[in-house]
Amino acid sequence: MNTKQLDIAKAQVKEKGFLDISAPPNRLLVEEIYKLKKEKNAVILAHYYQEDIIQDIADFVGDSLALAQEAAKTEAAIIVFAGVHFMAETAKILNPTKKVLLPDLKAGCSLADSCPPADFKKFIAMHPDHKVVTYINCSAAIKALSDIVCTSSNAIKIINSFPKSQKLIFAPDKNLGEYINEQSGRNMLLWDGACMVHEAFSIEKLIDLYLKNPDAMIIAHPESPKHILKVATYIGSTSGLLNHVKESEKQKFIVATEAGILHEMQQQVPYKILIPAPIKEDNTCACSECHYMKLNSLKKLYLCLKHETPAIEVDAELREKALLPITRMLELS
Repeated sequence: MNTKQLDIAKAQVKEKGFLDISAPPNRLLVEEIYKLKKEKNAVILAHYYQEDIIQDIADFVGDSLALAQEAAKTEAAIIVFAGVHFMAETAKILNPTKKVLLPDLKAGCSLADSCPPADFKKFIAMHPDHKVVTYINCSAAIKALSDIVCTSSNAIKIINSFPKSQKLIFAPDKNLGEYINEQSGRNMLLWDGACMVHEAFSIEKLIDLYLKNPDAMIIAHPESPKHILKVATYIGSTSGLLNHVKESEKQKFIVATEAGILHEMQQQVPYKILIPAPIKEDNTCACSECHYMKLNSLKKLYLCLKHETPAIEVDAELREKALLPITRMLELS
């Protein structure tokens, strides 16, 4: 990379808010990533929960729905998915002829793990008169057992696409399912699964934090438990929370979701105060972070792009079955 190209790369990254571009060793990794992306016709898709530096250099940052939509329309030959396994798997289902890379194959999902395919198949068999709606945070095997997939952004719309008389199973997130039931007036049968990131919030500490910041608005992701949602003024998907903070006249927010979203939020509203909701256990930042999301790093992203591995593969028969409910979701979205 010559001096002019490096200056352009630095400017592009700085425009997106990455301020320590000149600090080694990140500088060299960023240079090489830009170079490899161009050489290999690659695109980097990153979730809002990734570490800041990965969000800053990504071609597109979004929530599960936006990332699925972006993956469906990309013309890149290689997709580097800076997220967790089910997200990269979904991208591969949508792009069987393209190479989909995940920086760390151990980047899984506690919610997806809470719904083993064999057990879920038995559960469905016990309720043959029910249609199956699954949250996108699940494995391809679970999607293949579903009639349609949804995200937290479009869940209500997807559920309302069914007649009121139609009995429904919702999996794997019981908290999101309960919230949808309340909002839609349904009585869906819920699988008993949950996300450890959102289960970690402490209602006692949250109330105490609010009492110390009475001018703040509590906002929460619907994967959070019911007692957290009860004290929230606004409940929404990851992108919904981001948009609400941008559009609200409030100047201070307590945010109950994975702390990675605060990076993009702060860039969108640098003049507002954002406080992560506290968790039950004490840790260095007293906020809830997804261990799996944070397994990806800038170095791992560089190495996977350089060596084009680890690559995500999905069995052809499984892919065909899982593609149908995903396609139905995208058509309704």
